[in-house]
Formats: sequence, structure tokens, C-alpha cells
Amino acid sequence: MATRRSEKKGLLRIVGGQWRGRKLEFSAADGLRPTADRIRETLFNWLASDLHGAHCLDLFSGSGALGLEALSRGAASCLLVEQARQARIDISAHLATLDAPHGECLEIDAFELLQRGPGHRAAIDIVFMDPPFGHGLLEPAGTLLEQKGWLAEGALIYVESSRREPAPVLPDNWQLHRDKTAGDVRYQLFVRKP
Repeated sequence: MATRRSEKKGLLRIVGGQWRGRKLEFSAADGLRPTADRIRETLFNWLASDLHGAHCLDLFSGSGALGLEALSRGAASCLLVEQARQARIDISAHLATLDAPHGECLEIDAFELLQRGPGHRAAIDIVFMDPPFGHGLLEPAGTLLEQKGWLAEGALIYVESSRREPAPVLPDNWQLHRDKTAGDVRYQLFVRKP
């Protein structure tokens, strides 16, 4: 009798807020690298005074680490966007387990969603952009966020990239507010100016 190899699982820990310390399993996949705990801790310290009541958008969600952390720490809503079916299933299960009615995960390509525009959704106060490294996704995503009217005035935009890659060219009205590196990861916070 043949035995099935068990599917590899990753573990995500919520580092702060109402679900602090909760551990959530997600299906491991090539290129899926949740934002490290210490980077998330730094990021959410940066966002501490702006997060409560904010409407958030987590593009390229992967494990959902950033969007779930935002909801745990008091965001009014978070739309998580992930095109991989299993990742979307995992994130949706986590939202249900955590009883997070203000979180929603869509299984859609981020660019397809951005191209549509926000529709009836509230303007986004905080965006998390942590796409797979090496695919040149940050520049076109930033352009669409601006062109299609997704962002509130003064919106905060978090960008995570490999520091081995050239810095992406982002919209001119995004002013760099914070900039750090940890290992191969460069992480930055921008403020959208009028």
C-alpha cells in the first residue's frame, strides 16, 4: 500500500494585537516567504498611530501575514488579494477561525483587481506590497494604485523587496518615510502626498 507524502506546512505567528501569539498553519509553496516576525514588528511600530480604523489592502498576500496582523491590531478592514487557490483557501480559513468579519480574501490576480478600480470600496489608507521577488511587480502595481484611484490622500504604502534588486521606480508623489534592511530584505514605508 502506497502512502501519501504529507503536504508541507508553514507556520505563521501573529506578533501583536488581539490575536497576539496565535499560530496559524499555511500550505508551503515555492516563493512563499511570509514577512519575518521582526520585520512585521518594526513595520507595525511604524504604523501604530495610523492603523486603528484604517482601511487596508494586502496585495500579493501569500500567507496573509501582513493583512492578518493589520486586522489583529485594529484596522477597520483589510482586503487580502492572492491569486493562488490554496493560499486563498488558507487565508479565508484563518479569517473564519479568528472571527474576522472585516477581513476578506479574493482569489484574483492583483493587477486584474487594480485595473478594475476600487468601485464601492472605501479609499485605502494603508497598502502592503510584498510581491514575489525578482518579477518586477512593484512598479506596475504602484502605477495602477495611483491611476485607478485606490488610495486616500496621505495613504501609507509598505513596500518589501530584495535588496539585491534595483530599487523600483514608484509614483513621484510617494515620499519615502522609513527605510530599513534585514538580510536580503529591504522594507520601506512611503507616504502619499497630494
